Amino acid sequence: MATLTFIGAARQVTGSCHLLETADGRRVLLDCGMRQGRRDDEAWNSSPFAFDPHGIDAVVISHAHIDHSGLLPRLVAEGYSGPIFATQASCELMGLMLRDSAHLQEKDAEWETRWRARLGRSQQIRPLYSLEDAERALKLCVPIAYEQPVQVTAGVQVSFHDAGHILGSAIVAVELREQGQVRRLVFSGDLGNSCTPLMRDPTPLQQADAVLMESTYGDRDHRCNDDTLEELAAILQQAHEDGGNVLIPAFSVGRTQDLLFHLGRFYQQGRLPQQVVFLDSPMAIQTNQIYSRYREQLDPVDRAELRSHGAAGALDWLPILRCTQDADESMAINRIQRGAIIIAGSGMCNGGRIVHHLKHNLWRRECHIIFPGYQAMGTLGRSLVDGASTVRILRQRIAVKAQIHTLGGFSAHAGQSQLIDWVSHFQPHPALYLVHGELDKMLILQQALREKLQWEASIPEPGQQISV
Repeated sequence: MATLTFIGAARQVTGSCHLLETADGRRVLLDCGMRQGRRDDEAWNSSPFAFDPHGIDAVVISHAHIDHSGLLPRLVAEGYSGPIFATQASCELMGLMLRDSAHLQEKDAEWETRWRARLGRSQQIRPLYSLEDAERALKLCVPIAYEQPVQVTAGVQVSFHDAGHILGSAIVAVELREQGQVRRLVFSGDLGNSCTPLMRDPTPLQQADAVLMESTYGDRDHRCNDDTLEELAAILQQAHEDGGNVLIPAFSVGRTQDLLFHLGRFYQQGRLPQQVVFLDSPMAIQTNQIYSRYREQLDPVDRAELRSHGAAGALDWLPILRCTQDADESMAINRIQRGAIIIAGSGMCNGGRIVHHLKHNLWRRECHIIFPGYQAMGTLGRSLVDGASTVRILRQRIAVKAQIHTLGGFSAHAGQSQLIDWVSHFQPHPALYLVHGELDKMLILQQALREKLQWEASIPEPGQQISV
């Protein structure tokens, strides 16, 4: 019988990674994500893999987000040379994200080496992986269409189904054929929030012997979309009256495109009081272009609304949008004291251009900071959401005087009721394992599944192995 080992995103949110081993020794990796957040989480990224990269036969990636794909270059650098299966859109988005991640790794290592040299230490710091490693990983990518079964290695067939999380995101259905028997494993990846724009709803599946389901927001439901949008509109109006700027830390892939859709709708309705919207993220700008190329995969209702306004792209939909590519343009934004919305990465404020904008605006009472997504433990974003009065930014202590807002309704993850609804389609009930969530939230979801579906879900520990 095949076995599955929970390597990453077990009782935590980031670092998704699961190892599937067949009875005849074939090994398939489901996701190869980077941990993000606390210092010890990030240290895990450079620790030895829990398996031999040379011994992996295939890698299957649910979607392009770094916490699901971010260690692929390191896997390749340490010997993996087999195929990396993902949807075509995910392959393109990984091209952006892995190159950007490699660039950051190299820059961080270079900066740390210089800093140590100033302290009289001559140690050369090596990056987690290089741009060359990322390019080698990307050459191994094999694009697969939704609903198209593909044999990834002997006895293991995989098909992708739309997860509705970001463009190209997939629910991974695995069929194991051993000794004349077929066993089915379904890995949810990250399931989308049906209230968010642009994405289709997650595909319901019905047959499985075992299901791995994410539980990021297993403890609660998101607010309905109309309420969230009204709250956003009120914040923007208040910031306009206060005479400050609005900063929105946003993930370049998914969240930024959602925000631009909503801001464009406000503009079309005459409800956007700000004078300019800056998209200060080269990756998000390139992501917009990929979304445009894959427009047919987006929600048909939202596509129709864009067409009805003659919007071929983001600039047609939101004419006051200004896309800033280079560093000089980014720095110039900080001369603007009022009337601007600034969308920049990273989404958890643990790097990127948003950090510089926070440095210039966080101490100003008239400014507003909007968090439209999950903030992992240990990140600057989490500190701000949790009410820190001061934070350390670029080695300076900054007072938090700006107004901090969290809009959970913008989450690209399914809420509790949506998770329960998706998994309820499996009949009869397969073995269910909760992954990709903080333990306290998993426990709440586990109890809700018990009460609503009379279904007992397991919460595996890191390193735990099960039979499938």
